[in-house]
Amino acid sequence: MAGAPPQQRPTEARARNLPWVEKYRPQTLGDLISHQDVLSTIQKFISEDRLPHLLLYGPPGTGKTSTILACAKQLYKDKEFGSMVLELNASDDRGIDIVRGPILSFASTRTIFKKGFKLVILDEADAMTQDAQNALRRVIEKFTENTRFCLICNYLSKIIPALQSRCTRFRFGPLTPELMVPRLEHVIEEENVDISEDGMKALVTLSSGDMRRALNILQSTNMAFGKVTEETVYTCTGHPLKTDIANILDWMLNQDFTTAYRNIMELKTLKGLALHDILTEVHLFVHRVDFPSSVRIHLLTKMADIEYRLSVGTNEKIQLSSLIAAFQVTRDLIVSEA
Repeated sequence: MAGAPPQQRPTEARARNLPWVEKYRPQTLGDLISHQDVLSTIQKFISEDRLPHLLLYGPPGTGKTSTILACAKQLYKDKEFGSMVLELNASDDRGIDIVRGPILSFASTRTIFKKGFKLVILDEADAMTQDAQNALRRVIEKFTENTRFCLICNYLSKIIPALQSRCTRFRFGPLTPELMVPRLEHVIEEENVDISEDGMKALVTLSSGDMRRALNILQSTNMAFGKVTEETVYTCTGHPLKTDIANILDWMLNQDFTTAYRNIMELKTLKGLALHDILTEVHLFVHRVDFPSSVRIHLLTKMADIEYRLSVGTNEKIQLSSLIAAFQVTRDLIVSEA
């Protein structure tokens, strides 16, 4: 009696220690929550045994890798998975030598006892060099008879047109809140997470359609604070709270330059906020506030310049001064127009 539990423990412990992203990764096509039109098409291809070369693209965390892995699990039994599927991602070396070596030899060898095709999954294919992609064109054409290729990428523009034309393309868009919430609720229920309604809203807002990001934020906030609320989610991700943004705007529009600069610098240091995040939130606010159109245009142009300069790696203090200056000029414009 006492000897039985230890055998279960290692697998249980392993499942418990897994990041939730992996623990709740969909295992079958039926488990996937989004892009039903894409999934039904792929399912049809599989059931009719007419799978073409695939190119799945779209932003991170939208289910591209999960989809093709679920397909592979449906196509092959566990014991033949290793010999029939070759999966390479950006962390593997995928230069021209690998395309001409392992990929070529995997694709060119036929399976003696098993009918059907092999599957080569090239994840993060947009990180492959131009030469490697060019070498892949010929390999794809030559071994179509017994091998299918599936390319996965975030940016379609980084895949050469010759490869795009050889594949059937499917776009995976960001997930809508309606699709994300039920899946998040399932994880919350399984893991007994204490979450408030505003915490769920914050989670969906900050992840902006990326399921992986949503689960990572949920897990880290739960571990750090034990309770998932709007405040803990924002604190955990280092994102400025709505109240902070309201204060910053109030200071920029109603205080003199020196006071506004000092207050914002203190808040930034206290909460460890990045100017880029502040700028993004303020930008949303500018669209909501009823400014005269000429004033709004002036302000948005200035903010766009600051955002560009930040991306080049300029001094945050100087750019913050510039942001405050833009708002103070706006304030004077409004006053003069009134």
